[in-house]
Amino acid sequence: MRRASTLASFNVISRSLATVHGGAAATSASPSHGLLQVALYGTSSTTGSHARRRWFDSFSGGPAGKLAICVAGTLASVAVASSLTQEVYAKEPPPAELVPKDVVLYQYEACPFCNKVKAFLDYHDIPYKIVEVNPLSKKEIKWSDYKKVPILVVDGEQLVDSSAIIDKLNDKIVPERVAAPSSNDDEEKKWRQWVDNHLVHMLSPNIYRNTSEALESFDYITSNGNFSYTEKFTVKYAGAAAMYFVSKKLKKKYNITDERASLYEAAETWVNALNGRDFLGGSKPNMADLAVFGVLRPIRYLRSGKDMVEHTRIGEWYSRMERAVGESARIKA
Repeated sequence: MRRASTLASFNVISRSLATVHGGAAATSASPSHGLLQVALYGTSSTTGSHARRRWFDSFSGGPAGKLAICVAGTLASVAVASSLTQEVYAKEPPPAELVPKDVVLYQYEACPFCNKVKAFLDYHDIPYKIVEVNPLSKKEIKWSDYKKVPILVVDGEQLVDSSAIIDKLNDKIVPERVAAPSSNDDEEKKWRQWVDNHLVHMLSPNIYRNTSEALESFDYITSNGNFSYTEKFTVKYAGAAAMYFVSKKLKKKYNITDERASLYEAAETWVNALNGRDFLGGSKPNMADLAVFGVLRPIRYLRSGKDMVEHTRIGEWYSRMERAVGESARIKA
Protein backbone atom coordinates (compact mmCIF):
# COMPACT_ATOMS: atom_id res chain seq x y z
CA MET A 1 0.00 0.00 0.00
CA ARG A 2 1.44 3.31 -1.05
CA ARG A 3 1.42 6.30 1.28
CA ALA A 4 2.52 9.84 0.56
CA SER A 5 6.01 10.28 2.01
CA THR A 6 8.05 13.24 3.26
CA LEU A 7 9.25 15.42 0.41
CA ALA A 8 13.00 15.73 0.11
CA SER A 9 13.41 18.42 -2.55
CA PHE A 10 11.61 21.41 -4.01
CA ASN A 11 10.79 19.50 -7.20
CA VAL A 12 8.95 16.84 -5.19
CA ILE A 13 7.18 19.56 -3.16
CA SER A 14 6.11 21.22 -6.38
CA ARG A 15 4.75 17.99 -7.81
CA SER A 16 2.83 17.25 -4.62
CA LEU A 17 0.58 20.24 -5.28
CA ALA A 18 -1.11 18.31 -8.10
CA THR A 19 -4.60 17.18 -7.10
CA VAL A 20 -4.98 13.53 -6.13
CA HIS A 21 -8.15 11.59 -6.93
CA GLY A 22 -8.66 7.93 -6.16
CA GLY A 23 -4.98 7.20 -5.62
CA ALA A 24 -3.74 8.81 -8.85
CA ALA A 25 -2.35 12.26 -9.44
CA ALA A 26 -4.45 14.54 -11.63
CA THR A 27 -3.02 15.22 -15.08
CA SER A 28 -3.17 19.02 -14.85
CA ALA A 29 -1.31 21.15 -12.33
CA SER A 30 -3.28 22.95 -9.66
CA PRO A 31 -3.41 26.79 -9.53
CA SER A 32 -1.18 26.77 -6.44
CA HIS A 33 1.40 24.73 -8.35
CA GLY A 34 1.50 27.35 -11.09
CA LEU A 35 1.69 30.20 -8.56
CA LEU A 36 4.60 28.51 -6.81
CA GLN A 37 6.51 28.25 -10.09
CA VAL A 38 5.81 31.87 -10.98
CA ALA A 39 6.74 33.14 -7.53
CA LEU A 40 10.10 31.37 -7.54
CA TYR A 41 11.10 31.34 -11.19
CA GLY A 42 9.08 33.94 -13.07
CA THR A 43 9.07 31.76 -16.21
CA SER A 44 10.37 28.41 -17.41
CA SER A 45 11.65 29.75 -20.74
CA THR A 46 15.43 29.83 -21.24
CA THR A 47 15.38 32.81 -23.65
CA GLY A 48 16.85 35.90 -22.01
CA SER A 49 17.37 33.99 -18.78
CA HIS A 50 20.41 36.03 -17.73
CA ALA A 51 18.47 39.31 -17.93
CA ARG A 52 15.52 37.86 -16.05
CA ARG A 53 17.85 36.47 -13.36
CA ARG A 54 19.19 39.99 -12.77
CA TRP A 55 15.62 41.31 -12.66
CA PHE A 56 14.64 38.61 -10.17
CA ASP A 57 17.67 39.28 -7.98
CA SER A 58 16.71 42.95 -7.90
CA PHE A 59 13.03 42.22 -7.40
CA SER A 60 13.63 39.78 -4.54
CA GLY A 61 15.31 42.45 -2.45
CA GLY A 62 12.20 44.66 -2.40
CA PRO A 63 8.97 44.33 -0.40
CA ALA A 64 7.10 42.76 -3.30
CA GLY A 65 9.84 40.22 -3.79
CA LYS A 66 9.86 39.30 -0.12
CA LEU A 67 6.07 38.91 -0.23
CA ALA A 68 6.30 36.60 -3.25
CA ILE A 69 8.95 34.48 -1.56
CA CYS A 70 6.82 34.29 1.61
CA VAL A 71 3.84 33.16 -0.48
CA ALA A 72 5.99 30.52 -2.14
CA GLY A 73 7.32 29.34 1.20
CA THR A 74 3.82 29.11 2.62
CA LEU A 75 2.65 27.07 -0.35
CA ALA A 76 5.62 24.75 0.03
CA SER A 77 4.83 24.27 3.72
CA VAL A 78 1.21 23.50 2.91
CA ALA A 79 2.38 20.98 0.31
CA VAL A 80 4.57 19.20 2.84
CA ALA A 81 1.81 19.11 5.46
CA SER A 82 -0.67 17.83 2.91
CA SER A 83 1.72 15.14 1.75
CA LEU A 84 2.18 13.88 5.29
CA THR A 85 -1.55 13.56 5.97
CA GLN A 86 -2.97 12.52 2.58
CA GLU A 87 -3.14 8.76 2.25
CA VAL A 88 -2.99 7.39 -1.26
CA TYR A 89 -4.30 3.86 -1.54
CA ALA A 90 -3.50 1.60 -4.48
CA LYS A 91 -5.76 -0.90 -6.18
CA GLU A 92 -4.63 -4.53 -6.15
CA PRO A 93 -4.86 -5.88 -9.70
CA PRO A 94 -3.96 -9.57 -10.05
CA PRO A 95 -1.07 -10.71 -12.26
CA ALA A 96 -2.01 -10.33 -15.92
CA GLU A 97 -2.00 -14.08 -16.51
CA LEU A 98 -4.65 -14.56 -13.78
CA VAL A 99 -7.06 -11.87 -14.98
CA PRO A 100 -10.20 -13.41 -16.54
CA LYS A 101 -10.52 -12.57 -20.22
CA ASP A 102 -14.29 -12.13 -20.39
CA VAL A 103 -16.41 -11.09 -17.40
CA VAL A 104 -20.10 -10.18 -17.67
CA LEU A 105 -22.22 -9.12 -14.69
CA TYR A 106 -26.02 -9.46 -14.88
CA GLN A 107 -27.34 -7.04 -12.29
CA TYR A 108 -29.79 -4.48 -10.97
CA GLU A 109 -27.91 -1.20 -10.53
CA ALA A 110 -29.33 -0.56 -7.06
CA CYS A 111 -28.95 -4.14 -5.78
CA PRO A 112 -26.60 -4.23 -2.74
CA PHE A 113 -25.43 -7.77 -3.54
CA CYS A 114 -24.59 -6.76 -7.12
CA ASN A 115 -22.68 -3.76 -5.79
CA LYS A 116 -20.77 -6.06 -3.47
CA VAL A 117 -19.50 -8.00 -6.49
CA LYS A 118 -18.68 -4.77 -8.34
CA ALA A 119 -16.66 -3.47 -5.39
CA PHE A 120 -14.50 -6.61 -5.58
CA LEU A 121 -14.07 -6.33 -9.36
CA ASP A 122 -13.28 -2.60 -9.18
CA TYR A 123 -10.75 -2.95 -6.38
CA HIS A 124 -8.90 -5.71 -8.19
CA ASP A 125 -9.19 -3.83 -11.49
CA ILE A 126 -10.83 -6.75 -13.30
CA PRO A 127 -12.53 -5.42 -16.45
CA TYR A 128 -16.19 -6.40 -16.73
CA LYS A 129 -19.26 -5.72 -18.83
CA ILE A 130 -22.68 -4.94 -17.39
CA VAL A 131 -26.03 -6.31 -18.51
CA GLU A 132 -28.79 -4.43 -16.70
CA VAL A 133 -31.65 -6.84 -16.05
CA ASN A 134 -35.25 -5.69 -16.32
CA PRO A 135 -36.71 -6.80 -12.95
CA LEU A 136 -40.20 -7.12 -14.43
CA SER A 137 -39.52 -9.37 -17.42
CA LYS A 138 -36.02 -10.65 -16.54
CA LYS A 139 -35.65 -11.38 -20.23
CA GLU A 140 -31.88 -10.77 -20.03
CA ILE A 141 -31.44 -13.88 -17.86
CA LYS A 142 -34.01 -16.18 -19.49
CA TRP A 143 -31.07 -18.29 -20.67
CA SER A 144 -30.21 -19.14 -17.03
CA ASP A 145 -31.97 -21.53 -14.64
CA TYR A 146 -30.99 -19.11 -11.87
CA LYS A 147 -33.52 -16.27 -11.80
CA LYS A 148 -31.87 -13.91 -9.34
CA VAL A 149 -29.05 -11.39 -9.59
CA PRO A 150 -26.14 -11.09 -9.45
CA ILE A 151 -25.07 -13.62 -12.06
CA LEU A 152 -21.44 -13.36 -13.11
CA VAL A 153 -20.23 -15.14 -16.23
CA VAL A 154 -16.45 -15.58 -16.13
CA ASP A 155 -14.88 -16.91 -19.33
CA GLY A 156 -18.11 -18.77 -20.06
CA GLU A 157 -18.64 -20.13 -16.53
CA GLN A 158 -21.78 -19.03 -14.68
CA LEU A 159 -21.29 -17.99 -11.03
CA VAL A 160 -24.20 -17.13 -8.72
CA ASP A 161 -24.72 -15.78 -5.19
CA SER A 162 -22.62 -12.74 -4.38
CA SER A 163 -20.49 -14.26 -1.62
CA ALA A 164 -19.89 -17.47 -3.60
CA ILE A 165 -18.97 -15.38 -6.66
CA ILE A 166 -16.40 -13.43 -4.68
CA ASP A 167 -14.95 -16.58 -3.12
CA LYS A 168 -14.55 -18.22 -6.52
CA LEU A 169 -12.98 -15.12 -8.06
CA ASN A 170 -10.65 -14.66 -5.13
CA ASP A 171 -9.47 -18.27 -5.44
CA LYS A 172 -8.72 -17.62 -9.11
CA ILE A 173 -6.76 -14.39 -8.70
CA VAL A 174 -5.09 -15.02 -5.31
CA PRO A 175 -4.17 -18.73 -5.49
CA GLU A 176 -1.49 -18.36 -2.81
CA ARG A 177 -4.18 -17.47 -0.28
CA VAL A 178 -5.87 -20.83 -0.88
CA ALA A 179 -2.56 -22.61 -0.34
CA ALA A 180 -1.67 -20.66 2.82
CA PRO A 181 -4.73 -19.32 4.69
CA SER A 182 -4.15 -16.25 6.86
CA SER A 183 -4.69 -16.13 10.61
CA ASN A 184 -7.08 -13.22 9.94
CA ASP A 185 -9.39 -15.31 7.75
CA ASP A 186 -11.75 -16.08 10.63
CA GLU A 187 -12.30 -12.41 11.40
CA GLU A 188 -12.85 -11.63 7.74
CA LYS A 189 -15.34 -14.51 7.40
CA LYS A 190 -17.24 -13.40 10.51
CA TRP A 191 -17.80 -9.89 9.18
CA ARG A 192 -18.66 -11.02 5.67
CA GLN A 193 -21.40 -13.13 7.21
CA TRP A 194 -22.50 -10.13 9.30
CA VAL A 195 -22.94 -8.15 6.09
CA ASP A 196 -25.18 -10.81 4.52
CA ASN A 197 -27.11 -11.70 7.66
CA HIS A 198 -27.50 -8.30 9.33
CA LEU A 199 -26.26 -5.16 7.61
CA VAL A 200 -28.07 -5.69 4.32
CA HIS A 201 -31.39 -6.06 6.16
CA MET A 202 -31.02 -2.56 7.60
CA LEU A 203 -31.17 -0.98 4.14
CA SER A 204 -34.74 -1.46 2.87
CA PRO A 205 -36.47 -0.25 6.07
CA ASN A 206 -34.36 2.92 5.81
CA ILE A 207 -34.59 3.75 2.13
CA TYR A 208 -38.35 3.10 2.11
CA ARG A 209 -39.17 4.31 5.63
CA ASN A 210 -41.56 7.04 4.40
CA THR A 211 -43.16 7.95 1.08
CA SER A 212 -40.67 10.69 0.18
CA GLU A 213 -37.66 8.44 0.77
CA ALA A 214 -39.36 5.58 -1.09
CA LEU A 215 -39.88 7.89 -4.08
CA GLU A 216 -36.26 9.09 -3.83
CA SER A 217 -35.06 5.48 -3.87
CA PHE A 218 -37.22 4.49 -6.82
CA ASP A 219 -36.18 7.59 -8.71
CA TYR A 220 -32.61 6.30 -8.39
CA ILE A 221 -33.67 2.75 -9.29
CA THR A 222 -35.64 3.76 -12.39
CA SER A 223 -33.02 6.29 -13.52
CA ASN A 224 -30.29 3.64 -13.47
CA GLY A 225 -32.29 0.53 -14.28
CA ASN A 226 -33.35 -1.13 -17.51
CA PHE A 227 -36.91 0.14 -17.97
CA SER A 228 -38.97 1.45 -20.85
CA TYR A 229 -40.42 4.96 -20.49
CA THR A 230 -43.81 3.56 -19.46
CA GLU A 231 -42.25 1.11 -17.03
CA LYS A 232 -40.21 3.88 -15.40
CA PHE A 233 -43.34 5.82 -14.51
CA THR A 234 -45.25 2.76 -13.33
CA VAL A 235 -42.36 1.26 -11.37
CA LYS A 236 -41.41 4.54 -9.70
CA TYR A 237 -44.81 5.23 -8.18
CA ALA A 238 -46.28 1.74 -7.82
CA GLY A 239 -42.95 0.34 -6.64
CA ALA A 240 -42.41 3.12 -4.11
CA ALA A 241 -45.88 2.57 -2.66
CA ALA A 242 -45.45 -1.20 -2.54
CA MET A 243 -42.00 -1.08 -0.94
CA TYR A 244 -43.17 1.45 1.65
CA PHE A 245 -45.56 -1.22 2.96
CA VAL A 246 -43.07 -4.05 2.46
CA SER A 247 -40.54 -2.14 4.58
CA LYS A 248 -43.00 -2.17 7.46
CA LYS A 249 -43.12 -5.97 7.27
CA LEU A 250 -39.32 -6.10 7.13
CA LYS A 251 -39.12 -3.98 10.27
CA LYS A 252 -41.24 -6.52 12.08
CA LYS A 253 -39.37 -9.50 10.64
CA TYR A 254 -35.97 -8.19 11.73
CA ASN A 255 -37.21 -6.69 15.00
CA ILE A 256 -36.45 -3.10 13.99
CA THR A 257 -38.26 -0.42 15.97
CA ASP A 258 -36.35 2.65 14.78
CA GLU A 259 -34.96 2.40 11.25
CA ARG A 260 -32.31 5.07 11.53
CA ALA A 261 -31.18 3.96 14.97
CA SER A 262 -30.69 0.43 13.66
CA LEU A 263 -28.70 1.69 10.68
CA TYR A 264 -26.54 3.92 12.89
CA GLU A 265 -25.97 1.05 15.31
CA ALA A 266 -24.81 -1.18 12.44
CA ALA A 267 -22.44 1.53 11.19
CA GLU A 268 -20.97 2.00 14.67
CA THR A 269 -20.64 -1.77 15.10
CA TRP A 270 -18.53 -1.86 11.95
CA VAL A 271 -16.35 1.07 13.05
CA ASN A 272 -15.79 -0.63 16.40
CA ALA A 273 -14.70 -3.79 14.56
CA LEU A 274 -11.99 -1.77 12.80
CA ASN A 275 -10.47 -1.13 16.24
CA GLY A 276 -8.46 1.87 15.07
CA ARG A 277 -7.27 0.25 11.82
CA ASP A 278 -7.68 1.96 8.47
CA PHE A 279 -9.45 -1.17 7.23
CA LEU A 280 -10.50 -4.47 8.74
CA GLY A 281 -7.70 -5.87 6.57
CA GLY A 282 -5.19 -3.52 8.26
CA SER A 283 -3.35 -1.28 5.83
CA LYS A 284 -5.49 -2.39 2.89
CA PRO A 285 -9.08 -3.57 2.43
CA ASN A 286 -9.96 -7.23 2.73
CA MET A 287 -13.10 -8.96 1.43
CA ALA A 288 -15.12 -7.87 4.47
CA ASP A 289 -14.23 -4.21 3.84
CA LEU A 290 -15.27 -4.62 0.21
CA ALA A 291 -18.53 -6.30 1.23
CA VAL A 292 -19.55 -3.53 3.63
CA PHE A 293 -18.55 -0.85 1.14
CA GLY A 294 -20.39 -2.59 -1.68
CA VAL A 295 -23.74 -2.93 0.07
CA LEU A 296 -23.61 0.65 1.37
CA ARG A 297 -22.63 2.19 -1.95
CA PRO A 298 -26.19 2.28 -3.43
CA ILE A 299 -27.54 4.26 -0.43
CA ARG A 300 -24.54 6.49 0.27
CA TYR A 301 -25.96 9.56 -1.48
CA LEU A 302 -29.61 8.91 -0.68
CA ARG A 303 -31.03 10.64 2.38
CA SER A 304 -30.50 7.56 4.55
CA GLY A 305 -26.83 7.30 3.55
CA LYS A 306 -26.20 10.97 4.15
CA ASP A 307 -27.80 10.71 7.57
CA MET A 308 -25.68 7.66 8.36
CA VAL A 309 -22.44 9.48 7.53
CA GLU A 310 -23.53 12.59 9.42
CA HIS A 311 -24.56 10.79 12.61
CA THR A 312 -21.95 8.02 12.88
CA ARG A 313 -18.18 7.63 12.59
CA ILE A 314 -18.28 5.57 9.40
CA GLY A 315 -17.59 8.49 7.04
CA GLU A 316 -13.79 8.44 7.29
CA TRP A 317 -13.61 4.71 6.59
CA TYR A 318 -16.04 5.07 3.69
CA SER A 319 -13.91 7.85 2.17
CA ARG A 320 -10.79 5.68 2.48
CA MET A 321 -12.65 2.89 0.73
CA GLU A 322 -13.72 5.19 -2.09
CA ARG A 323 -10.08 6.10 -2.65
CA ALA A 324 -8.90 2.49 -2.38
CA VAL A 325 -11.53 1.04 -4.74
CA GLY A 326 -11.02 3.93 -7.14
CA GLU A 327 -12.49 4.17 -10.59
CA SER A 328 -14.84 1.51 -11.93
CA ALA A 329 -13.25 -1.28 -14.00
CA ARG A 330 -16.47 -1.53 -16.02
CA ILE A 331 -16.06 -1.72 -19.79
CA LYS A 332 -18.40 0.84 -21.32
CA ALA A 333 -20.49 -0.47 -24.19
